[in-house]
Amino acid sequence: MKTMKGPGLFLAQFAGDEAPFDSLDAIGRWAASLGYKGVQIPSWDVRLFDLARAAESDAYCDEVKGTLAQYGLSITELSTHLQGQLVAVHPAFDEAFDGFAVPAVRGNPKARQEWAVEQMKLGAKASRRLGLTANVSFTGALAWPFVYPWPQRPAGLVETAFAELGRRWRPILDAYDEAGVDLCYEIHPGEDVHDGATFERFVDAVGGHRRACINYDPSHFLLQQLDYLAFIDIYHERIKAFHVKDAEFNPNGRVGVYGGYEPWIDRAGRFRSLGDGQVDFGGIFSKLAQYDYESWAVLEWECALKHPEDGAREGAEFIAAHIIRVTERAFDDFAAGGTDEAANRRMLGLA
Repeated sequence: MKTMKGPGLFLAQFAGDEAPFDSLDAIGRWAASLGYKGVQIPSWDVRLFDLARAAESDAYCDEVKGTLAQYGLSITELSTHLQGQLVAVHPAFDEAFDGFAVPAVRGNPKARQEWAVEQMKLGAKASRRLGLTANVSFTGALAWPFVYPWPQRPAGLVETAFAELGRRWRPILDAYDEAGVDLCYEIHPGEDVHDGATFERFVDAVGGHRRACINYDPSHFLLQQLDYLAFIDIYHERIKAFHVKDAEFNPNGRVGVYGGYEPWIDRAGRFRSLGDGQVDFGGIFSKLAQYDYESWAVLEWECALKHPEDGAREGAEFIAAHIIRVTERAFDDFAAGGTDEAANRRMLGLA
């Protein structure tokens, strides 16, 4: 059995233009002061990281690692969520997602997608140079506008969407395989891969690719009312990354799963700071320990109420308290009889 690593912190929600959140050195020092042992780096945020340079330069990667190591920090993974989103965008969302790309390709969906694919491949190279074994991302979406079947979806629509999704992602997954890195998709509403059934469709579409893995985030499952503990039982072999994020679902006479277009604070389903929501993290950490999950437990902080710095401070303590140092022996070893095969056969009446 193996003990997972942590606590880690996803830096995307904290990076900013003011100290200590405006450089990798400063934000690393801040994260370490809270008790974090690792940081997940948003690869698009040039205030913290240069993805293209990392893909080509061992010296730069050593510099990045050294900056964090002086505070006792490791890199957990690179995040390519925003670039992954742009690998597949339905035209209805073209304008909304344009801001995820560099200005040179905005307003040009074809150029934007090509840029996103190249960014994803840079992520594979950079991860390899940094000595990482996983990258976390999104799949993007072609079929999401049709998620609720009204009017009735025409036959073959979903199959066509996933075939195209697989066609786009297969070369990227091959690049990650060449780099020796798992590509861990966050199973997330708004993506075509948003639950177990759609993940299975995607894995089939990429030919069962061994690098098509999961960034497990139970908050998105609770808001869908999906059994997030059973999900681990089913898909644990593909879970290679873990976002520790809490949520709550309190439906009422006005709003339910879809939220009524309300702001986050008025939705039935809301993300919350760790320990303030309804996710059974005791069950989650136990199951991941049971299945020998050995990678990082990384806080992704999102909350409709609490200040982010308070959430970060409390989150480090919460994760550290939940990581299970797995046992090296059985609790009843003291009662072992020291028998052998001959004795076993006698006990079974087979001698």
